[in-house]
Amino acid sequence: MNPILIDSVLILSYLFGSIPFGLLVGFLFKIDIRKVGSGNIGSTNILRTLGIIPALIVFILDTLKGTIPIYLAQAVLREPILIIFAGLAAILGHMFSIFIGFKGGRGVATGFGVLLGIAPEIAFSALALAGIVIAISRYVSVASIITAVFVVVMMFVMKKPLPYAYATLIVSALIVIKHIPNIQRLISHTEPKIGKA
Repeated sequence: MNPILIDSVLILSYLFGSIPFGLLVGFLFKIDIRKVGSGNIGSTNILRTLGIIPALIVFILDTLKGTIPIYLAQAVLREPILIIFAGLAAILGHMFSIFIGFKGGRGVATGFGVLLGIAPEIAFSALALAGIVIAISRYVSVASIITAVFVVVMMFVMKKPLPYAYATLIVSALIVIKHIPNIQRLISHTEPKIGKA
């Protein structure tokens, strides 16, 4: 396969994943989302700061940052290892955006988008689990961490292609690492719940 084509898809995936939709939506409301709430550019901080509609818009856009590169790679590259590299590039773009000094979100929505492209049945199961955990605990961070672990287990249980399973393991580890500040706040009982300031 043409190396230039592979490199082009991976670079485009990273750049598309790097678009900081949360920051841009915040700017529409004349708010730098990095300077309010948790300082994160993801949909959870948007929800706490701007409300459910802007948060839903950011979640959908961040999800598409993962799904569209997967669909592009499936159409052009076709090999599972290359497809998952495109997904990883998009997630890394979201977490370490070139447009905002290699900072970014925690990768949950974009990771969900990648999962939606490679294993939709697991993605919808994970979404349902996240909803249940949030309803019980009221902590989005707890749902994100539990769901990340669940996805890894399911990828191996359902015998998905090994490149997908191992990539999911790496991404889930990154998501947990990105949530270390949340874990620290959970331990100190300072992590805000959904519906509370």
